[in-house]
Amino acid sequence: MKPEHTAAAAAPTYGSIKEVEQQAKTKMDRTKSDLQHELATIRTGKASLSLLDHVRADYYGTPTPLNQLATLTVPEPALIVVQPWDVSQIGVIEKAIRSADLGLNPANDGKVVRVPIPALTEERRKELVKHLHHVLEHHRVAARNIRRDANENVKKLLKDKKISEDEDKRAHDEIQKMTNKTIEDIDQMGKTKEKEILEIK
Repeated sequence: MKPEHTAAAAAPTYGSIKEVEQQAKTKMDRTKSDLQHELATIRTGKASLSLLDHVRADYYGTPTPLNQLATLTVPEPALIVVQPWDVSQIGVIEKAIRSADLGLNPANDGKVVRVPIPALTEERRKELVKHLHHVLEHHRVAARNIRRDANENVKKLLKDKKISEDEDKRAHDEIQKMTNKTIEDIDQMGKTKEKEILEIK
């Protein structure tokens, strides 16, 4: 058995269970923070600056995030105010918000863009909850895919005789626990968001 050949063959895999678990945990944490970011952009009846996170205004031909063009504030629960640093961009910013498919109707007075957050209709709430469930399922699937990859990496360690069968079983249990916890966290974040959507002020 040539050592250099073994090293080359093992290069894309992991050297230990610890590495596999660490990598899986990092990916699952990333899945949760990605979900958190996505949930922040789903509208509730309350004004929140994260609603405008995905809005890009055409700044001299470059799609630019609003927070790079203006100061955004929430002076009252159902209002976002966007104050452009360059007043000549006010029309561009207003147009970007209007065409972002968020159901918002901004208006400008020449100095700032006011974005009233309308109360959600019953039908709109149902649509948002449906969309929310779709987003949650997408992230649950991501967590399960991470579990599958991690389990395959553990099996490879066993096959390459780098770990014992006991270690293999322990690692699978650990990865399952990690997956359960991640899915539990995803469900909890979803419940909190659903409550916000359905809450009538």
